[in-house]
Amino acid sequence: MADEATRKAVSQIPLLKTNAGPRDRTLWPQRLKEEYQALIHFVEQNKAADNDWFRLESNPDGTRWTGTCWFIHELLRYEFQIEFDIPVTYPDTAPEVAVPELDGKTAKMYRGGKICLTDHFAPLWARNVPRFGLAHLMALGLGPWLAVEIPDLISKGIVQREKRGNTYL
Repeated sequence: MADEATRKAVSQIPLLKTNAGPRDRTLWPQRLKEEYQALIHFVEQNKAADNDWFRLESNPDGTRWTGTCWFIHELLRYEFQIEFDIPVTYPDTAPEVAVPELDGKTAKMYRGGKICLTDHFAPLWARNVPRFGLAHLMALGLGPWLAVEIPDLISKGIVQREKRGNTYL
């Protein structure tokens, strides 16, 4: 299970109240507002703890999200593009986060670069519908996945830093 630091961090992410998905035209804007507030709170919390590790933005209707995440390993930063769509059955179904550039590089990933969250994160999400949102997806889904998979992929030489201009990513 999660360590005490993770539990503390997640306990500080606001729980969401509105049980609505993108098909619910009347309540979806309220849910989306709660999502943004929780994400902002989580990012601010991470920055205060010197643990800033992702950026997200959505399309105007909040159904398609893109951004970047990064992982620091042995004082080197590895950066990846991330993307996901909000399922039509949201919040009953958690979004599937994809890291397209890692597609096919680990067994803990599905076609299209979607990370595997079924064993650990999906049951937790199901127990917490509709209180969990995108900030929880990042904190309890993508974050732990990166922490396990990226060092392994680096040690195997599968993931390497690439140089873009004068900086390494």
